[in-house]
Amino acid sequence: MHEQFSGVWICKDFGRATTGAHPAELGRAVLAAYLAGRDSRGETFRVIVRTDHGCDAVITADQLTTPGWEADPAVRHALPAYLRNVLA
Repeated sequence: MHEQFSGVWICKDFGRATTGAHPAELGRAVLAAYLAGRDSRGETFRVIVRTDHGCDAVITADQLTTPGWEADPAVRHALPAYLRNVLA
């Protein structure tokens, strides 16, 4: 995350989750919830999902433009409450 006033890049950790969901789907849900209601023009956001098995996924905001996309209920359940509530 880029802090525009100081010009510093910040790494924000959303925590760990145990789920059978595909890493990319989990990343899409986290990024969609985080960006919901935010003005992100001029900013670059991405989520990196790192699995215990080395199957990493990088999700960028432009990957959220699929019409009708909705986070799977099982994926939403794996998110922290403050992100889950945004997607409800």
